Order: sequence, then C-alpha cells, then structure tokens
Amino acid sequence: MNDQGLLFVISGFSGAGKGTVVKELLKKYDNCELSISATTRAARHNEEHGREYFFVTQDEFDDMIEQDKFIEYARYVGRSYGTPKDYVLQCISEGKDVILEIEMQGALEVKGKFKNAVMIFIVPPSAKELKSRLIKRGTETIDVIDNRIQQAVVESDVIDRYDYIVINDNLDECVMRVANIIDCQHNLTIHNTEWIKEIKKELTEITKKS
Repeated sequence: MNDQGLLFVISGFSGAGKGTVVKELLKKYDNCELSISATTRAARHNEEHGREYFFVTQDEFDDMIEQDKFIEYARYVGRSYGTPKDYVLQCISEGKDVILEIEMQGALEVKGKFKNAVMIFIVPPSAKELKSRLIKRGTETIDVIDNRIQQAVVESDVIDRYDYIVINDNLDECVMRVANIIDCQHNLTIHNTEWIKEIKKELTEITKKS
C-alpha cells in the first residue's frame, strides 16, 4: 500500500455547508486530519482558536507570509486565509490523509503545487437554498450575505476545474458521497502502485513455468 497520505481539498459556496460536511466526515475516518487554516476574520460564537481556525491579526498574517509559512493564502470577502505548510507535509509523509477546507482561490493554488491533490466542491441544491442558509446562519449583515452571493457567481464560472462536484441536499447523503470519493481515490492509488507490481510479478512467474 502507498506509504504517502492523500491530500483532499474541499471548497464550496459560502453557506453550502462544507464545514459541517467536513466535521461529519472526520468522524468516519480515523486516518484523516483536518488542516486548520489561519484567518483574519473574527471568530463566530461557536468557534475556538486552534479548533476551527487560527484567528490572527492582519499584521500576524503578513508576518507568516514573509516567513513562508503557508502552502497557499488568499483574500476572500475582505479577509485573509492561509494554509500552514509544516503540518500538512508532515501528515502526508506519515501516511495520513489531509483535508484542506479552503476557498477556491487558495484551492486552485494548492492544485498548482500538488498535482495529485483531489479537488471536491460542495454546492447547495439551489441558489434560493444557498441564500436561505446564509440568512438562517444569523452571523452576518445582509450586505455581507450579498457579497457572498456575488462571490458564488464568480466561483460558479470555474468550479469545473474541480475533480468532483457534490450536492449537499441532505447532510448524511452528502457525507457518504464524499466518503465514497475518498475510498475510490485510495483504491486508485493502490491499483496504480502495489497492485500493478504484484500482478506483473505473478504474470512473469506464470510465463517462466509455461
């Protein structure tokens, strides 16, 4: 089996429920690690520093950029987000899968650096449902919500650059679909490495006996 872990990048329209999907997914996979991003946005009432995000100031974020501590970083709806480098590389080298829950701009930057990264985009069943979820969240003003909808319009033009698009119409079903993608990618990895070596060895032995 491949000693290296796999890198899964999960993005989605703001309000599509990608964060909830990732939390449920981590309950199913002991070998998956969530890379915690740094962000300059304020923590929501149910978020903790070092759990959902590392909440930092813009000056602290800029210092991390200068010290080359990010795999990627991006601005999204007026806030900065970045993926710490050391933790991700260490987990992959130890054979653990890493999930990056990041915005599209950063995700595409990661894909440019890690060609084998598996890209998954979470979408709601409709635009109407997307706006409804943003409003029900109750954490932002209508102006911020409108900005997020406008950002979703921009993102919809390039989501075809992702490997998989998964509709989050039912949480359990959506989590199952993403879990199936992870299983599929591991099977592909096995088939492309050890399985090929083994079947080649067996075919060579059969040829010698005939």
